Amino acid sequence: MASNPISELTAEEYLALDRAAEFRSEFLHGRMFAMAGGSTRHSLLQRNLLGELYMALRGGVCGPFGSDSRVMVSDDAYVYPDVTVVCGKQQSIDQNSDLLVDPVVIFEVLSPSTEKYDRSVKSRLYRTIDSLQDYILVSQEEIYVEQFTRPPNGVWTVRDYLDLGHELRIDSIGVSIPLRRIYDQVDIPPATE
Repeated sequence: MASNPISELTAEEYLALDRAAEFRSEFLHGRMFAMAGGSTRHSLLQRNLLGELYMALRGGVCGPFGSDSRVMVSDDAYVYPDVTVVCGKQQSIDQNSDLLVDPVVIFEVLSPSTEKYDRSVKSRLYRTIDSLQDYILVSQEEIYVEQFTRPPNGVWTVRDYLDLGHELRIDSIGVSIPLRRIYDQVDIPPATE
């Protein structure tokens, strides 16, 4: 999350400003925050996720969206996940039809500058979305994918994937992605001791 919030806006004011802006901003509880740019590794990971999801889901009822797609978490929270999967007919809450309101899967590619925000604020926000079944964090610093899943009992579980030979299983959308494909062409820095 970037700095320099603009204070105390209504959701309508935020949407008007964000729709007219050259750069994206997120909105949390009356405050608008400009989003930071990403690294090459971040872009490659996002590209790989979108490509794998598109190929696995094409022709079906679910589809992936990139980080230009705004998700409405609540009346006072609008965010831009790195990758969002929505199933079924898109719900519209206004005439602009530019808000995703019913995500099933959300991915965030972790950056040193956003990891704390993605793991705390965004994680808590996302887990309030009734339709959300999987929240997946992808590290760009090491081979590491962390999957939070909400089964029918509503109690979130976590699963870690640490090896290129592992396969990320997303049962909510019937997709499995080998970590080797997620990290394809991504130059992971060597581990430091």
